[in-house]
Amino acid sequence: MPTLSPEKSVAALDWPRIETDLATRGSATTGVIFSPEECNALAALYDEPGLFRSRVVMQRHGFGQGEYQYFANPLPPVVASWRSALYERLAPLANAWAAAMGQPADYPADHAAYLARCHAAGQLRPTPLLLRYGEGDYNCLHQDLYGDLQFPLQLTVLLSRPGEDFTGGEFVLTEQRPRMQSRAEVVALAQGEAVIFAVNQRPVAGTRGTYRVTMRHGVSRVRSGRRHTLGIIFHDAR
Repeated sequence: MPTLSPEKSVAALDWPRIETDLATRGSATTGVIFSPEECNALAALYDEPGLFRSRVVMQRHGFGQGEYQYFANPLPPVVASWRSALYERLAPLANAWAAAMGQPADYPADHAAYLARCHAAGQLRPTPLLLRYGEGDYNCLHQDLYGDLQFPLQLTVLLSRPGEDFTGGEFVLTEQRPRMQSRAEVVALAQGEAVIFAVNQRPVAGTRGTYRVTMRHGVSRVRSGRRHTLGIIFHDAR
């Protein structure tokens, strides 16, 4: 059976369920979108330094323990294609969120147009990245903001096999509501599955109208093995 294009794969996702989960929890899993072979091929790119613009060792910056690399332009075709296809499906939701929070609802339908806006604002560096964790590694709770312009959603794809390639290393989200304690959620992923989640703030409908909650994400300690993930962020960095 031929592999679907990213555009067709994105269109085939269960968007009513995804949008309901995003509205309820600020995150939603996609089901498996990459085959094991595609996951292994993406993870193998980590050892090709010519593909990347920078490498970050987390413990040097207090970000946690482990490392990640940001892709350079031009992005690998599979990453660029999925980034554009997902953006175009998420842009209407991003506009709905912005309107609900009293912000300009002006995200363009086309990802190239949005990137042109980022570049005009001085955000020129690509943000898709590969992350590698070994035993004992983890990622502190954080937000991927990178500049004044921020698309409100992003996603992470698990490229390794939980329970086989690694143990531990759960994807963790926290949500801070006004005048309430933070709420944490652990998102279980299969190899090749993605989680879509809020970058910073998202709207929540309350009894007195809509209010904003602040989201952060991270990864718990890897207990054994090696864990690779692909991160797709839709805005570029300053």
